[in-house]
Amino acid sequence: MKPSRPSIELGTWEQLHAAALGIRWRVFVDEQGVPADMELDEMDPLCLHAVARDASGVPVATARLLPVVDGIGTIGRMAVDAHERGRGTGRAVLDAMVAAAVARGDRLVELHAQVAARGFYERAGFAAEGDEYLEAGIVHVTMRRRLIPPAPPGN
Repeated sequence: MKPSRPSIELGTWEQLHAAALGIRWRVFVDEQGVPADMELDEMDPLCLHAVARDASGVPVATARLLPVVDGIGTIGRMAVDAHERGRGTGRAVLDAMVAAAVARGDRLVELHAQVAARGFYERAGFAAEGDEYLEAGIVHVTMRRRLIPPAPPGN
């Protein structure tokens, strides 16, 4: 039997920070060794956040969509609890962030992917651009995906 699709909640930092921060802390700080002082920044209150919950309502994945700049939306802080990886939860959160970018009219969306997750993002339509680089002590690559805006009503 296939695992059930997680429920995805979109909202502000004020609404979702407790759930989102818990996941981010477990994945980035505890598991990957990102310095704790790098995990929070001034952008969180300006972003749209997503939190995925499992069938029991427990938060298991998160991401944020930063404010659009020059038609480009940036997805960041994408984190999925280790026990939930490979079950479609990360893809559901990523799809929700891409859909939000499309809905607000972004031309393209980009993210800074950990190189180990590059294949995950490629399967979701992202392509790597430029050289690899270190971010928070982890090798990353910038990846982008062109977005097709929705057709206007009546077309």
